[in-house]
Amino acid sequence: MSQRNDQFFDKFAESYRDIHTKSIKKVSGADSFYFAEYKVKEIKKFEAGHHEKLLDFGCGDGVTELFLSNYFPSFELVGIDVSEKSIEEALKRGIPNAMFKYFDGVKIPFPDSNFDIVFIAGVLHHIKKDKHFSVVGEMYRVLKPGGRLYIFEHNPINPLTQYLVKTCEFDKDVNLITSGYCKSLLQKTNFLVTDTAFNIFFPRRSLFKCFIKLEKYLTRIPLGGQYLVRSLKTAKN
Repeated sequence: MSQRNDQFFDKFAESYRDIHTKSIKKVSGADSFYFAEYKVKEIKKFEAGHHEKLLDFGCGDGVTELFLSNYFPSFELVGIDVSEKSIEEALKRGIPNAMFKYFDGVKIPFPDSNFDIVFIAGVLHHIKKDKHFSVVGEMYRVLKPGGRLYIFEHNPINPLTQYLVKTCEFDKDVNLITSGYCKSLLQKTNFLVTDTAFNIFFPRRSLFKCFIKLEKYLTRIPLGGQYLVRSLKTAKN
């Protein structure tokens, strides 16, 4: 699945958050945990919080599940990853409404129409482009009709994002994907794209903090550091 071998992230499993924070905080003004929570807050704008079953594709060390559990305590959370050591780290967190499972990077180890939501954040750019169609097709398969897919990715149009990716130890050799490519990919796999939003326009530090409240008005401007594409598996499909 990966542009590297499937064990690439094993060596970062215990230190991932420290490495990520060291890479981004000086420029962004926020740590790795901040951005994990930020994405969950973005989902909260769309989801009412009723009992749902959510799959985190590429869950890593399970930090996102900590925030998902806080914001959606009634959700049933499932995290999968190709890094066995990352799954071990996630299991140590002891999140009561979450389970974590290793998978082979090819077939999601769950039956058809099993999840209400699939969440994938900062993962797709680590997967070879010739595998994207089959990977997203797997997400489509495990979603129920009416299920929602949330894809968060780095925005290659943003120069600061480009810099942070190139200087991050586990990101510097990846090829980022545009929001247009992402939407086209989803349409080819029969998803209905409903929302595209750009975010993280300003650093989370010093004088820039006063501008953060303006970001909600800028989501259609394709210059943010990251973007979200939300899509549906429609009943007719």
